[in-house]
Amino acid sequence: MGIEDFGGGQAPQSDVLVVTTNDVPGYHVERVIGEVFGLTVRSRHLGSQIGAGLKSLVGGELKGLTKTLVETRNQAMERLTEQARSRGANAVLMMRFDVTEAADVGTEVCAYGTAVVLTART
Repeated sequence: MGIEDFGGGQAPQSDVLVVTTNDVPGYHVERVIGEVFGLTVRSRHLGSQIGAGLKSLVGGELKGLTKTLVETRNQAMERLTEQARSRGANAVLMMRFDVTEAADVGTEVCAYGTAVVLTART
């Protein structure tokens, strides 16, 4: 597996900027649209659970589970940006992830933040 399997984040050509900061240098918040989020729930795969159980006996990274979590976070981010775009935003400030267990059948990942319209400072 390559480095792209273990990383994530926003695509460089995205029309909605997503940052974890409260502001963006050189830009002014023209309008606050409000909270947006992207949510996904992934069930556990039996094969990965067995593999993770065996791997936990000897230690080391659970690469299959790591890759699944990266894919899940990326899907939550995509849904976040889709929602922001559909509401007229060109940026999401203060983006965070929340990860919880969903009724012992899977993992819920939520990407959330504040949708805004940014304009360049003059």
